[in-house]
Amino acid sequence: MTLTLPGFVDGHCHLDKTLWGMPWRPHVAGATVAERIEAERALRGALPVPTIERGRALLEQMIACGTTALRTHVDIDTARKLDDLHAILELREQNRGRVDMQIVAFPQSGILRDPGVADLLDAALKEGADLVGGLDPVGIDRDLKGHLDVVFALASRHGKGVDIHLHDGGESGLAQIEDIAVRTAAHGLGGKVAISHAFALGDAKPEALGRVADRLARADVAIMTHAPGAASMPPVKALREAGVEVFSGSDNIRDLWSPYGNGDMLERARLIGYRQNFRRDEDMLIALDLVTEAGRRATGLGGGDTVVDVEAETIAEAIATCPPRLAVRRGVSRVVT
Repeated sequence: MTLTLPGFVDGHCHLDKTLWGMPWRPHVAGATVAERIEAERALRGALPVPTIERGRALLEQMIACGTTALRTHVDIDTARKLDDLHAILELREQNRGRVDMQIVAFPQSGILRDPGVADLLDAALKEGADLVGGLDPVGIDRDLKGHLDVVFALASRHGKGVDIHLHDGGESGLAQIEDIAVRTAAHGLGGKVAISHAFALGDAKPEALGRVADRLARADVAIMTHAPGAASMPPVKALREAGVEVFSGSDNIRDLWSPYGNGDMLERARLIGYRQNFRRDEDMLIALDLVTEAGRRATGLGGGDTVVDVEAETIAEAIATCPPRLAVRRGVSRVVT
């Protein structure tokens, strides 16, 4: 039986980082975020395949799997400057009409610890990046106020959204999430800010989770979760019940940060359901929403006129079995069966 699903949204990927299409490379990055940053920074410039070609190979894989819209983060630092941004901007232009793409100017090496990045982020937004990113203000830059001052000033100056990677856990992570929510409200950026990963929410005690979730909901800050491997995962149902928009993405796909990933958002829905213990059919519908309509709501991405045909009787079966795509059809009215 053929089942028709909405086109998928990958709300968090890294087209500039991927090794897709290259010969297999043994993974060498360290165990911590800081170690991975340094390992990647040392190797990126020596890759034999240009950024645009690697990104194109992965994009074709994602489209074939049914992704119709995506948000990609692109590294902006003093080593790569705007080179990778220019490559992904060109890739986006080449694929207009096939996939709707947003680009985040992402300070992978930090902002304050890599002097000059603030100016590069400003230039990236002028040259076509859609959002400004951030990264672990405390864990990487060791300065919550200084880091977020730069991010939100740039967002306000350019009228752009914000998407911040936040791996920091514990009370520090929760405090950073609350600060982001407060700044979002103060800058009038409700609906334009996302926190990616937010691992601290997965460890939070019920009282703290309720407090932070309420603040996120009131500020209209979304949470992106990708069903991480060993890290704590934000509680999807609890956040949604509190009024927080939660959506998903692939994050790293076979790159210098991780050897895993394949760009298939239906498989991502399955991983989310597995990690969140979604067993009932109605819960598995939540997993599908995270990789389709929630992604569109949180990001404003398009691709809503595309559907994906799979061989399955129900949505729950499609998520549990992750069948091959029979067809990806564009220009289709949104009647999903």
